[in-house]
Amino acid sequence: MEEMAAEPVTTASNPDRRRALWLLMGGAAAAACRKKRKLPAPVPARPGAVETGIASWYGYPYHGRRTASGEIYDMEKLTAAHRTLPFGTWVEVTNLDNRKRVRVRITDRGPFVEGRIIDLSLAAAREIDMVRAGIVKVRVQVVSGPAAAGGRFAVQVGAYLNRENAERMRRRLQAQYRRCRLVKRDGPTVLWRVLIGEETSEERARVLAAQLRPDFGTVFVVRLDEPAGDEL
Repeated sequence: MEEMAAEPVTTASNPDRRRALWLLMGGAAAAACRKKRKLPAPVPARPGAVETGIASWYGYPYHGRRTASGEIYDMEKLTAAHRTLPFGTWVEVTNLDNRKRVRVRITDRGPFVEGRIIDLSLAAAREIDMVRAGIVKVRVQVVSGPAAAGGRFAVQVGAYLNRENAERMRRRLQAQYRRCRLVKRDGPTVLWRVLIGEETSEERARVLAAQLRPDFGTVFVVRLDEPAGDEL
């Protein structure tokens, strides 16, 4: 059984980009992103695959909002967000502090914070006794997934609160990279994510991420979900 950790959070090299991320994640997280740590790849979608990292949970104000899969988020259901696993994948999450376990279905995308590998619903967080702690170290094992687990993958290289800044970055990158897009992430705080590439496998996207990391710092491999949703 293969042990893996998560891809690190995306960051940026210029001051405007760093300020946007500080507003979103806080100065401490942004400072950690600048270290450009090379971490192992995220978990593939095959049953039995395992990754270890930090879990967080989310409730209000996301409760009742539409998730990246199109489902309405219900914080009292056993669901979770993951950056690359296909929607509908079932995983078992083990709190490594107390060994409590819960099985959840992937319905959303995230978390986009360095070191975090899964974002649990409030109900799932209760099951493994992590609500008060907020974040805990966990082991995530794929239990089952959809029959068709292919897809398209890209690399997230920036994230902005201001759409004009994101558009400016995309225009600059389009001269160098064949496929560059903006993806809008809705929520209490709207986030404009800048993605490069359109690879047919997660492995190819990881190769692209390794090439981009020296220029952009820490980057994310992300799944391009169908339907494309709010791609711009």
